[in-house]
Amino acid sequence: MTEEKKEPVLTFFVISDSAGETASKLAQATMAQYPSVEFELFRRTFITTKSALLKTLADAKKHNAIILHTLIEPELVALAHEFCEESGLYHFDVLTPPVTEVARRTGIEPTREPGALHHLNKNYFKRIKAMEFAVKYDDGKDPRGFLEADVVLLGVSRTSKTPLSLFLANKNLKVANLPLVPQAHIPKQLWEIDPKKIVGLTNDPNVLNGIRKERMIAYGLNPDTAYSDIEKIKEELEFANDLYQKLGCTIINVATLSIEETASIILNELELDDHSYYVTDADEE
Repeated sequence: MTEEKKEPVLTFFVISDSAGETASKLAQATMAQYPSVEFELFRRTFITTKSALLKTLADAKKHNAIILHTLIEPELVALAHEFCEESGLYHFDVLTPPVTEVARRTGIEPTREPGALHHLNKNYFKRIKAMEFAVKYDDGKDPRGFLEADVVLLGVSRTSKTPLSLFLANKNLKVANLPLVPQAHIPKQLWEIDPKKIVGLTNDPNVLNGIRKERMIAYGLNPDTAYSDIEKIKEELEFANDLYQKLGCTIINVATLSIEETASIILNELELDDHSYYVTDADEE
């Protein structure tokens, strides 16, 4: 009997002098392209000394790791480069090239401050307020929130309204959402706001049926109820789509979309580009 050949495990090491989110996203985006490959991802964050960096690099070498780093201190960047070159390790410096290019074009030297992205500045507190807003006006708790919101999400149950609200809030947008149920009262405030701020979420009946059944099973309940009945679901979706047509709002089918993809479509459709909600220190002066 021949032994089954085991595929090798590829290892990513994310090294950062801060939280490491940027390099982690890059690693995850890369791994997603190879669903049949087994990966390990190690995050080594808040690396701010040579000794800590050398220890981390030595660990990475044991795994013959692919190294992605976002280090801003020149000495640490140089140390990482030298170690990886001598060890034959693949390494990618995510931060230095664009930072250097900005310095070249502007003649202004970067602050080279670790974790500068996460300053507790105006941008940070605006994001916190947006998240508090999303929680306060989740599930139509107070329709008055529609009048203050940057985005209003509508949708039947299990169309990702709440996760989307929080995801967009993390981009400093005030988001309110309303669950739609046939024959339910539609708040008058919905007709008072610009339909360009409204997004109607829909789904495919069969997909929604499966999601709702899984939800009931997760609660330890019978999956076959009126909540997951395919005809009831079709009725709900028809009601929602009729409302969307009357409102003249943007409609997005989330059946095959991740939260990130849906959020990106919303930002594009509502022309809410990144620069419209990111506040720089210069804006605070």
